[in-house]
Amino acid sequence: MPLSVTKAILPAALAGLFALAPCRGDAAPPAVLTITVEHVSPQGGDLRVALYDKDSYGLANGDPVTDAVVPAKSPETVITLAAVKPGIYAVKMFQDVNRNGQFDMNWIGYPLERYGFSNDVRPGFSEPPFDATKFELHPGANAITIHLQ
Repeated sequence: MPLSVTKAILPAALAGLFALAPCRGDAAPPAVLTITVEHVSPQGGDLRVALYDKDSYGLANGDPVTDAVVPAKSPETVITLAAVKPGIYAVKMFQDVNRNGQFDMNWIGYPLERYGFSNDVRPGFSEPPFDATKFELHPGANAITIHLQ
């Protein structure tokens, strides 16, 4: 075979071998988080739940890692967040009774809709810090319970 043909075939053959080689199992399998929400109001609406990492938790416009909106069923609703990368997270949620997509408060800032945080943290006059609400999400099945306030 001429040398130029060998040079053209060799890189293609090596690429094919690397494509067929087994991948290393360094990546952890995804996590599934099941959230049981208790004290759901019979007023209905939606439950809006968001899962945050430390970097996005305290930001006013921080995007959650994942979120879900499900119909609120009193007295208990179960929400599942699937295919999440294992790590340290916190949950924020509220019951959007009027389905306007916002956490409603009165003119002095008192919540008009039920809400909750992971670890059932009760906030003071502001949102609790990430360190108070954080938990570890392991590969596979995980479960937490949040009681709405």
